[in-house]
Formats: sequence, structure tokens, C-alpha cells
Amino acid sequence: MTAAPIALSCGEPAGIGPELAEKAWDVLRDDVPFFLIGDPRHLPGTVAHRLISEPSEARKVSAKALPVLPLAFEGDAVPGEPDPLNASGVIDAIACAVDLAKEELASAICTAPIHKKALKDGAAFAFPGHTEFLAHLAGVDRVVMMLASDQLRVVPTTIHIPLSDVPRALTASLLEETLRITATGLTDQFGIDAPLIAVSGLNPHAGEGGAMGTEEIELIAPVVERLKTEGMNLTGPLPADTMFHAAARARYDAAVCMYHDQALVPIKTLDFDKGVNVTLGLPFIRTSPDHGTAFDIAGMGKANPSSLIEALRMAQRMAHSRAGA
Repeated sequence: MTAAPIALSCGEPAGIGPELAEKAWDVLRDDVPFFLIGDPRHLPGTVAHRLISEPSEARKVSAKALPVLPLAFEGDAVPGEPDPLNASGVIDAIACAVDLAKEELASAICTAPIHKKALKDGAAFAFPGHTEFLAHLAGVDRVVMMLASDQLRVVPTTIHIPLSDVPRALTASLLEETLRITATGLTDQFGIDAPLIAVSGLNPHAGEGGAMGTEEIELIAPVVERLKTEGMNLTGPLPADTMFHAAARARYDAAVCMYHDQALVPIKTLDFDKGVNVTLGLPFIRTSPDHGTAFDIAGMGKANPSSLIEALRMAQRMAHSRAGA
């Protein structure tokens, strides 16, 4: 059975999303069939596009033109100037992609960057970001953010909070949920049997036996040992400063870290342009480029499509893994 195409939600039309959609299609064409959900008026027009009425048409169209599932927006798209009139359209595009994925009319969804302030101003958007909205639409309580590339996969246990709040936010239940969702995602969506997950410590030198902190002894190690007795393949807690050189990375499938920068600095140093944001714990596959709307260069033709291209390629590989291809 031929896999369904990938749904790409347009994101903020005043950002670099429309430009990147065209650039990505120009590279991928029918190698990675996808269709854009959005208003065709917002596209810069550097490549041909063709309107489709249903996702199944995308595969036939994508060899010669960017397939677009049209969704009317209230406002125009002025590069660098987000218009709250377009907020409802941006939200509807995401919801449409989710509905198509649930119905298996799309094999995965990939989301172009949104601008949260415009969504709040124009549509009273009540979610901190894309991920929380997707979890709401999917009806799940807990999801995990993974940043992935060919060189490294990392998961931060705590995410967008001040560093001073991390020790209080880091709980045994949060770490356990993060490890379980990560392990399931590696198996179900990446096709890795019995994945090995490296778990970092919180403190320098993983606490050095309690000399530099006790979270490793009192919290992290007990969770790791308990899950290992259930059959999970874990190692740690490990000193974060020795986890990311080439030989260390070769020994595990993903690294679960304790806070945002501990996870994201290594992958952005190793593979800044090709890192992909993956949401684990959803009932469908979701990827996105690891960057924002870049209003400062929108409409100038300067935007680098590498991360979006990799996000679409990764979505396709994950869809094939989930389907057992």
C-alpha cells in the first residue's frame, strides 16, 4: 500500500514558512510527497504550485508542482509583519493537518513555525505553543520534545523554565514519564528495537558521588534502576560533559537530559541547520524545523530550508517505520 503524503501546515504567513515550503518542494519534489495547508495567496511564487481538493492528489501533483490544499485566510501576508487577522487561519491549518493524520489521509504532519503573539492577539490562542496545542487536539496529557538529526537525538526532561526552577520541577514521575515516552517513540516511530537511552545527571560530574549535589543519588538513579528492572535499556546517570563526543554518541540511541540547554546545546553545535523537532507521545507523527519565523529575513529569499527538508524527510522515514515498511 502506498503511504499517504505528509501534511505541512503553513505556520505564520508573514514569516519564512511560505518561502521554505517552496524551497523544500523544489529539492524534494516527489521523493518526499507532501502538501501545504494554507492560503495560496501567501506563497511567494518562486515555483509552480497546484491546488488540490484532497490529500490523495498530492502524490500525482508533487513531481511538477507544490501541492496546496487551500485554506482561505482573512488577511494578506506582508513579510515580517504578522497580521492578527490571519491567526484563525494558522490555527485552522494545524487542526486540519491533525484531522487528516487521525484519518490516515496524511502519513505524518510537519508544522512550519508559528508566532504565538499574533495567535493570542488575533484568536485568543490559549496554548504556550505548537506542542501543547497538538497534545490538546490529540487528547493526550503528556508529550515529549525530541531534537533529532543524523548525529544525535536528545530529549530535555524539563524545557522552557528558568534554570533556577529546574531542581524543583525535576521529579521522579516526570523523569519516568519522559523515559517511557522516549523509549516507546524510538521503537514505534524510529523502528529501533530495545533502544538504549543514555540518561544525564543534573549536576557537574553527575554529582560526583554527592559532592556536587544529591539529585543523581536520590532521584535520577532510583528511577533508572527501577525502569531497568522492567526491561528498559538505560544507562546513567552520566556526566553530561562526557556524553556527546563521537565515541559516546555511538553507544546510545538517544540521550535524555535534565534541562533545556543540557540537551539542545550539543545537537545545535553538531548539526545546527539540520536539527528536527519531533513530538513523541502523540498518536500521529509530528516533526517541525528547529527554528522560528525569522521575521528579520522573511521575504528576502535568504532563508535556509535545510531544517524543513530534514523534518519532511524524517517524517517520511518515521511513517515508514510505523507502517513496518
